Amino acid sequence: MITAAALDLGRTGGAGVKIGIMHGDDIGREVVPACVKVMQAAAQRTGLAIEWQTLLLGRQGHEEHGNTLPEITEKALWKLDGWIMGPIGHAAYPRNDPTWVMPPVRKKYELFAAIRPSRSYPNIHSIHKNVDIAFVRELTEGMLYSETVVAGSAEFRPNDGITVAMRVITRRGSARVAREAFEIARTRPRKKVTAAHKEPVYRLACGMFAEECRKVARDYPDVAFEEAMIDTISMKLVMAPQQYDVVVTSNQFGDILTDIGAGLVGGLGLAPGLCVGERQAMAQATHGSAPDIAGKGIANPYAMIASGQMLMGWLGRKHNEPKAVAAAGLMQTAIDRVMTEGQVLTGDLGGKAKTQEMGDAIAAAVLQ
Repeated sequence: MITAAALDLGRTGGAGVKIGIMHGDDIGREVVPACVKVMQAAAQRTGLAIEWQTLLLGRQGHEEHGNTLPEITEKALWKLDGWIMGPIGHAAYPRNDPTWVMPPVRKKYELFAAIRPSRSYPNIHSIHKNVDIAFVRELTEGMLYSETVVAGSAEFRPNDGITVAMRVITRRGSARVAREAFEIARTRPRKKVTAAHKEPVYRLACGMFAEECRKVARDYPDVAFEEAMIDTISMKLVMAPQQYDVVVTSNQFGDILTDIGAGLVGGLGLAPGLCVGERQAMAQATHGSAPDIAGKGIANPYAMIASGQMLMGWLGRKHNEPKAVAAAGLMQTAIDRVMTEGQVLTGDLGGKAKTQEMGDAIAAAVLQ
């Protein structure tokens, strides 16, 4: 078992934000420590106090406690301000065993929005350059029943020739994800939100989502607002993604658009993510656990480190903590510096560095 002592963790200072560390499976045990090291460097530089807590999740949680989300972890998470969650190798878990499931963290802790940036770098191969989009995806509703249904299933088959699926949209869910998108837009230079839906066809479901986005937009006169049909924006993202700034959409549409966004800038290795709730947030890179390269030290830590940067910034805004905001700024500058200089990058990014070397380079850039 990896302990806090083994990672040289503990308080960065006095009382402050509380952050959990869950390594997950496979390459999670390599990229999460790199993320933590960069966050520690930023906290050290700014004097931000962080209380770290290492918790079990995924395969190791099941091996030691009989469940991928052990009760001890579940209870501990409620007391934290946020946490880092490494990728989970759920595709390899045994089927038809309720203890071997994708840990239901997002649903259990009401993390209602996934913030997933797509950003290109001049020296990294990508379909498009000058891309900088923040996708904001609703997480608690829609058709993805594993995340939205407490009991039973949103899909059923009354006979062998018919399958019925249910989609759920609420005003509360739509309004709060829209507000998160507008708050994010206020922190960005272009200050623009695009709501993606299909209201002309799904008049009630997408109609409700669109109505709530329009209502929230009235509270943000400083942010430009537009709407786009989901099929149209999918096409335009491929052709000219530079026209978009913040894109907010419902759960299943967002699941698709965010992968398009990752593809535009170089793949899931460049796709960080932050799942946010009313009082907690989770840094979670969008890539999988990559068991085929686990233990080789070649995994790209960018997405995990950038997810940690987003968590730091969110905690700063949520807790009105200028040191966390400053730490997030230092992390972003360091990430951009290492990425643009191109001297210490992993093989998928065109370099020859190992996972730890790239993480060390970003941490060193934070301290400079």
